[in-house]
Amino acid sequence: MNLLTRLLAITALASASLIAHARDLGPDEALRLRDAGTIKSFELLNQAALAQHPGSRIEETELEDEYGRYIYQIELRDPQGVQWDLELDASTGEILKNHQDD
Repeated sequence: MNLLTRLLAITALASASLIAHARDLGPDEALRLRDAGTIKSFELLNQAALAQHPGSRIEETELEDEYGRYIYQIELRDPQGVQWDLELDASTGEILKNHQDD
């Protein structure tokens, strides 16, 4: 196996492992984590996100397991029609990302 082939194989394996470490969680698993106290309630996480953009409405939410850390992703639309993407640490409620969607 030549050097280029080995590098391509290593790159492919590394990419596959990155994809495998971020996965969407279904409603049953999310509720189990909430009930176990592993993550905050969705109501509290939604309130924390909405506090960043008062008057906004929630358009979409998603819970992911990223490298063993639970991330709550939420899309908001503010009263001016601007869409915002936020990410919160679902265990602590900490705002990790808060940016305007392009």
